[in-house]
Amino acid sequence: MKYNLKTSVPFIILLILLMLTSCTQIEKSEKEKSTDDSEIVYSFENPQTNQKFKIVHANSLFDRYFDKVKDIPSLSKLDLYNEEIIQPVYSDCFENGEYIHMVDAILNNAPTNELKVVSELIETRKDELNALIQESLLKSAQLLPSEHDVAVCVFPSNNSNISVYTVGAGKIVIPYNENFEDDFMKVSIAHEYHHSTWTEKYVSNHSGSVLDNLIFEGKAVMFEKTVYPNLDYKQIDYTYNQEFWAKIEPDLYKKDLQRSLEILYGGKGLPLLYGYNEGYKMIKSYLDINPNQSPKEWLALSTQEIIEKGKYLDNYK
Repeated sequence: MKYNLKTSVPFIILLILLMLTSCTQIEKSEKEKSTDDSEIVYSFENPQTNQKFKIVHANSLFDRYFDKVKDIPSLSKLDLYNEEIIQPVYSDCFENGEYIHMVDAILNNAPTNELKVVSELIETRKDELNALIQESLLKSAQLLPSEHDVAVCVFPSNNSNISVYTVGAGKIVIPYNENFEDDFMKVSIAHEYHHSTWTEKYVSNHSGSVLDNLIFEGKAVMFEKTVYPNLDYKQIDYTYNQEFWAKIEPDLYKKDLQRSLEILYGGKGLPLLYGYNEGYKMIKSYLDINPNQSPKEWLALSTQEIIEKGKYLDNYK
């Protein structure tokens, strides 16, 4: 084929210009992506095991959401919230979470203007919060190593009664509010790291009875107290109250989540956080008899092993 230099040169120049423009756009896109990631994600790893962690500051996305709500008031706030905030962090914070129902309020309620203040507070404290969360995760991982990546996602909240949640294996959510104390955050992260690691390894073996759920929370309380023995955020009543026990004993082997929650949180004739207290004592009773067990070893124990080998029911005979 005959090659026509005169007609080909302009085409070649145009092609080069298009390629350069394309490369510039790709570089710009990659740079913007990197900038966005660095603004909302802080990553690190366990130097001993190379377990990877990330802290996802979903609060950093709220300004853009509020700007769009202001500029285009006709848009659905919930749809906009999902597009601007939830979807960018969904993979890290929620996807395939075994306990996704725990964050229904976060997923299905568009933010109100009051959250601006909390979001700004988190932003000013971002480095401090990163340090607190990193400390707790690394301390927890040292006692209970795992190969599973873990993401801790920080959302602003105006509900001071909300605590930290495990959404599933490797997914922890902090609905941060103005009343959060730093030590409380560290203890809570340790508690939820235990839930995350247990879920990763043993959730398929969980029958979901009331007693299972007491043990589930009792293990996490024992773990938080092991990681931070000098930070006592759950006062334990070591007495064995027959009247309270009689209220829950008939329900121990029922698979009833609502009844589990009633017992765990207390109320209806039970003390505040009664189930957490009782679950912790169940683990302690086992460890008092088997004191050389590591967190990794007692993490794996079934409910029946803990109750029977810990002789816990003897306390109520």
